[in-house]
Amino acid sequence: MAHPALPAPRPELPPVHGAVICVSAPCLVISPEHGQLTGHGMEGIYRSGRRLLSRCVLRVAGREPVAVQGRSMGADRAVFTAAVRTGAEAGPDPDIGVERVRHADGTERIVLRSFNARPVRLPVEVLLGTDLADLAAVAAGRAGPELPAGVHAAGLRWSTGDAQAVTTADPAPDDALASAGLLRWQLDLQPGESRTIELRTAQSRTSRAPAGQVANPLADARAECDDPRAEAWFRTSVADLGALLLRDREEPADAFAAAGAPWRLGLAPAESLWAARMALPLGTGLAAATLRTLARTQTGGRGPDTGKIPGPLRGAGPQLPPGCTGTEATLAFPAVLAEARRWGLPDPEVEPLLPAAERCLDWLRASLGEDGFLPDPDPGPRRCETQAHAHRAALLGADLLDAYGRPGGPQWREWAAALRDRFRQRFWIDGPDGGRPAAALHPDGRPLPRLTGAAAYLLDTGLLGGGRLAPGLLDPVRTEQLARLLGAPAMDCGWGLRSMAVREPGHNPFGHRSGAVRPHESAVAVAGLAQAGFEKEAAALLRGLLDAAEGFGYRLPEMYAADQRTAGSAPLPHPAACRPAAVSAAAGIHALTAAAGIRPDAPAGTVAVAPLPGAPLGALRLSGLRVAGEPFAVRVGRLGLGMVEEAADALQLGG
Repeated sequence: MAHPALPAPRPELPPVHGAVICVSAPCLVISPEHGQLTGHGMEGIYRSGRRLLSRCVLRVAGREPVAVQGRSMGADRAVFTAAVRTGAEAGPDPDIGVERVRHADGTERIVLRSFNARPVRLPVEVLLGTDLADLAAVAAGRAGPELPAGVHAAGLRWSTGDAQAVTTADPAPDDALASAGLLRWQLDLQPGESRTIELRTAQSRTSRAPAGQVANPLADARAECDDPRAEAWFRTSVADLGALLLRDREEPADAFAAAGAPWRLGLAPAESLWAARMALPLGTGLAAATLRTLARTQTGGRGPDTGKIPGPLRGAGPQLPPGCTGTEATLAFPAVLAEARRWGLPDPEVEPLLPAAERCLDWLRASLGEDGFLPDPDPGPRRCETQAHAHRAALLGADLLDAYGRPGGPQWREWAAALRDRFRQRFWIDGPDGGRPAAALHPDGRPLPRLTGAAAYLLDTGLLGGGRLAPGLLDPVRTEQLARLLGAPAMDCGWGLRSMAVREPGHNPFGHRSGAVRPHESAVAVAGLAQAGFEKEAAALLRGLLDAAEGFGYRLPEMYAADQRTAGSAPLPHPAACRPAAVSAAAGIHALTAAAGIRPDAPAGTVAVAPLPGAPLGALRLSGLRVAGEPFAVRVGRLGLGMVEEAADALQLGG
């Protein structure tokens, strides 16, 4: 029997899940765990998508050091420890210690320390090379051969028609061989003495990429917790999100979060907005700058896309066609602006963005199908989460319009109420077990009866005034049923929320939209379940995320495999996932602040605190947050009672 021919294979992204990644956007360094840059795969020092150095191999006394440990020391630097046995001393013990501290900005400090009992002369070599390839070409396996080097000052230089790179050394090498890409030193070390060589790789001899590319708008907040892992998770999340900040080229004062490293170190409208929204407890600066950046991209003129924020298509798994991230960003825009105002974005920053928010709502009104649902793409399925985003945009957009005396608020509330009725009639699939929401409606109205993680967005209603939350698409009975479904083992794998239930057709534990855990979706579920009063399910997902964060060194990737957790198991990485990723870094902030239940209303001068009952992580204190532009600190005791410890003078506890 003949078998159908398999489709032509698509190029695969090189695996980077085992790499040590340093990032300070637009600077990026990808190293193997042993620290030697060998020129293979994705290894190298990058700036603005260009690989400046692909090979940096250290030899001491004629041999490569034996790798001992490689670890991240922060978002933008890593340390690699190794040892060398020169043979000067009898026995198996290493007599030279090697430490390499590598920074995202292209600098590397090599420290060699002698453990010999007598003076030693140590030959040291560094073998350098590069192809000056674009990141996209490297990822596609089209990097090309290494370029010939030239001697340049205290190092080597490479150039092509449109790019160049220079690596300099301090102290200057005793010898530089351009033909071999080799720098050499003879170092004399006394017993116990250390010597340091600093390498600096940049795009020219005089330029050096600064460690921080933008003024960081994120507050330097801290978490203290009975479970010390929560502190490490929060700290790493804040640092990683800051390391992914990029300037808007049109307005360099505005920063946004790049989607992730290494593949998507650039603007991704929906994910940049989601990251900014989840980071609102660290201040409104990132949200305001991201909104301004996206407003400048908004489609103008006349036509079906007028008012839409452009965004690429994103795969949705085997069950549905790709969705449009521009749709998601357009619906998020008014909601993020409204919530940023509640957290303290001042009127002079809100008001210039109101016309863009109104155009987003106008696009929503013009894009609705005849059935009253929003297709995505058009024409196409009516996705469950898209209706949730549209509902949130309508209610928070109405709140925003009313606050500034603009017309349309009552009409949007009426539309949202009608959408709730339609959604409950058309999207909810009744069953003997209580039913479930459909993942989508086909254009002909047939429901797709898949249970997916995107259903968590039905619980993400948005923040209104006085600590109140907007109403959801589901009634209390259906909300309780959804909470039960999300908390069951078919969805909660023990490391977070699956993006598709385990027994659904097409389930794949590695599938981005068909099974894998997506941390920001899990954080949305934690916050939504907590707000709806389902503390057991929220606490289980929160603890699973924290356990997964520990397994990934507190730097959660954008997705990871959703294999069922068992005794002694560990979360499995996805080989193509970005790490760090903006939404995953922001998820740590969102999940932990959701546990504290902070609900501000800066315009009204109030803040409500509604912690997750039972204190699932023990006592928790968050300090250095920003509410109404001032420092804010909250403590949640072991009994789940919350207390504001620091706040702006004008804020009153309420809600």
